[in-house]
This record gives sequence, C-alpha cells and structure tokens, in this order.
Amino acid sequence: MSEISVAIIGGTGVYNQSLLDNEKQVTVETKYGAVSMQSGKYDGRRVYFLARHGGNHSVPPHKVNYKANIAALKKVGAHAVLATAAVGTLRREMPPGSIVVIDQFIDLTKQRPLTFYDGEESPVVHTDFSEPYCKEIREAVFGAGETLGQGLVDGGCYVCTEGPRFETPAEIRMIEQWGGDLVGMTNVPEVVLAREAGLCYAALALPTNYAAGISLSPLTHEEVLEEMDRGKAALDNLLAAFISTVKPQHSCSCKDAGKYWPGES
Repeated sequence: MSEISVAIIGGTGVYNQSLLDNEKQVTVETKYGAVSMQSGKYDGRRVYFLARHGGNHSVPPHKVNYKANIAALKKVGAHAVLATAAVGTLRREMPPGSIVVIDQFIDLTKQRPLTFYDGEESPVVHTDFSEPYCKEIREAVFGAGETLGQGLVDGGCYVCTEGPRFETPAEIRMIEQWGGDLVGMTNVPEVVLAREAGLCYAALALPTNYAAGISLSPLTHEEVLEEMDRGKAALDNLLAAFISTVKPQHSCSCKDAGKYWPGES
C-alpha cells in the first residue's frame, strides 16, 4: 500500500503547521497554476499543509485559485483532506471558540470558477451533493475529538458569501431565514471541486464572532485573528489526532464522483 497522505487546508489564522517533522516547502505544478505547500511527516504519515490565503494572508477569498489547490492535492495523492474556515456564527449553540463539523452549505458566491466540468476541456457533469462532506472524514474528526475529550458541534449549514467585505445585517437576517448557521467566504467552490476531483473532504468551521446585526459591535478582521489565536492550541491538538487516526481506505462514494475529473492531461 502506498504511503498514507493527509492534507490540511488552513484558512484565516491558520497559515502554517508546526507539528510537522522534516518539513519542507514544495511547489506542485497543475494546469490551473502552481501551488506552494508544506510537506512533512507526523506520526509516520505524510502531511501536506496548504495555506488557502497564502502564508501572509495575501490572497482574498474571491481570488483564491481553488481549482489549482484541489488539483494539487489530487496530484500528490491525498487520501484525506480536512479544511479549516473562520466563520461568523448566527447561533448561540455555535458560539465563538467552538468547532463545528459542518454538513451542509448554501452558495451565495457570484464570480468564482465553480466547477472542473465547464464543458470546454471536460464533459458536462452534474455531481450529486446530497451529502456534501465525506461522512468518513467527518467520523474520523469526531473520533479524534473523542480521543481528546474535546467537544465538537455535529453539523451546521455554512453559507458562503463572496467577500471580502463582511455581510450586512439584512443579509444575515435573510441567511437565518434560509436555515444558515454560519457565514464565511471560502468553503465554496472548494468543497465542490474536492468532490468533483474524487477527494474525501470535510471542513471545520471555526466561529470567531457573531455575525453582523447579532454582534454588539462592528466586525473587524483583527477580532477574527484574535479569536483564532485563542483557539490555536485546541485546533492543533485536534488536527494532530485526526492525522494520526484517519483511515487510508474509505468505503464512501467520494472517489466515484471523480470518475470524469479532467485531470492534468
């Protein structure tokens, strides 16, 4: 069996992974662009860490090269992909500082390349999203949390907006009426592309503040970073436990969804 490879996609406030041994920076060339990421070992497993916004948060959410990122993780042979995303929360039961293993999303983005299947270099394919996130990766996250005695929120609907501005209170009221629990700017099209590429992918939403109109004060990027910094140790422990315990083989249907993926040719 080939070496077990786990990929972590770090969002806002998660720009590097210090737990890696023999860490080095690697560049993966794809037809969608070149992707730089950390590569190293943890507990005998190969780990790739990709900072979604770049190492110094230089790439805004609407300009992230999501296609290249997912193609690069596919190319290095990642068996499991776990992403983090800082979010605003609409729910008191998902307060700042909690970790939510999301299970649904709503897409409110406007101008991003949303699919590998655009009908130009690939067929038109309609991918099923009844279960948007890999159930086995989600189960592995909960298993890691249980090992640590760390409470995780099971399920939440992530609403992806275009950004980079924060949402208005009116938009938040609309999102709440639609059943949204959390609001962020990056999980779409990442989750879509991961499924199209046949990757087993799940995401951790990390609430850093209450959304506009719910929060008692204006929202700031500094507030987000401060909350992410407070939760960094708990997140690092969870990621480490996940890397150590996630299985290399999965019985889910994620891989089957990628049978038409155009690849690197």
